[in-house]
Amino acid sequence: MFLTVRELKKSFGGIHALQGVSFGLGAAEIKCIIGPNGCGKSTLFNVLTGVLAPDSGTAELEGVRISGLPAHRISRMGIGRKFQVPGVLADLTVMEHMEIALAARETDGRLWRALGWSGDRAAVLARLESAGLADYADQVASQLPHGIKQRLEIAVLVARGARLLLLDEPTAGMTAAETQATIDLIRRINRETDTAILVIEHDMAFVRGLACPLIVMMRGQVLHEGTYDEVRADPQVRAAYLGDRHA
Repeated sequence: MFLTVRELKKSFGGIHALQGVSFGLGAAEIKCIIGPNGCGKSTLFNVLTGVLAPDSGTAELEGVRISGLPAHRISRMGIGRKFQVPGVLADLTVMEHMEIALAARETDGRLWRALGWSGDRAAVLARLESAGLADYADQVASQLPHGIKQRLEIAVLVARGARLLLLDEPTAGMTAAETQATIDLIRRINRETDTAILVIEHDMAFVRGLACPLIVMMRGQVLHEGTYDEVRADPQVRAAYLGDRHA
């Protein structure tokens, strides 16, 4: 198993955010985590990226324990996280974002080596073309539509060398067309790079369109795992989260 999570627990005073969360994610696999606000999804991502240390339990990447490691070490192991709000640099062009990501990857993030990196424009353009961003290459990020900013950040994480992408509501605030474009991008990244992807999402149209295995969380625990149809048919899930409108 590429990512293995075993009995993760995390509490904040009397609030038990994670209560023994366990699941696995295979190499080059996509899974989507759903659940109501406050069920522990973001806390889980914080533990997986080193923002928080768990009270107990473990998370391992290819058999190497990552839970409890500092964030910079986890990042260098190839785990990239995208937050709900696009984390792009307003004054840089799309091309410059990709150049910085590739420079960091080629120089292992070492500043002086990165400053001397000569670049590879063909490689940058190929990355932009693959992500559907070539038409925006010379635009600064502040001028980009919201959906393009979100896709740019995902593409940058992949160019940086992420082997595991953690995407926190990547389609928040998007139109239906932008959501579909993001679904297509995630699937293309997974297909072309074998990147493993774990997604937190509330938009059930996105979840249905992504068509991957689901993990349902409730009250800090994994309530159910399965396909969209299996999850939708589970009475506990329907009563606690999905509701009759998704029947």
